[in-house]
Amino acid sequence: MKKYFVYVMGIIYILAGLNHFWHPAFYIKMLEGFLPYPVALVNISGVAEILCGLGLLIPATRKAAAWGTIALLIAIVPANINMAMHPANFGFSPIGLYLRLPIQLLLIWLAYIYTKD
Repeated sequence: MKKYFVYVMGIIYILAGLNHFWHPAFYIKMLEGFLPYPVALVNISGVAEILCGLGLLIPATRKAAAWGTIALLIAIVPANINMAMHPANFGFSPIGLYLRLPIQLLLIWLAYIYTKD
């Protein structure tokens, strides 16, 4: 299962990264008034997700990409917390947004699995 899940994970990160460019307004809204240069940060994080996803697909770069994915997931926690603290700006349930935060830990753990040989 671990052997194949990494490909699903890689594709999901690629699609998530592309989504930053398909729907930038959503991501910009997460950062506006919270962090400087929201457009640049959305673009950088989108590219980072795409690169992490591509790296996970390639066995030679998988371990480094898994560490990069962990770093990225940690880096976006403040934006996710900001989103949870302002649910009205996004039209989502506050409970759902707060419950989403522990999912970051699960995603970090899933990436960590691929840091091992």
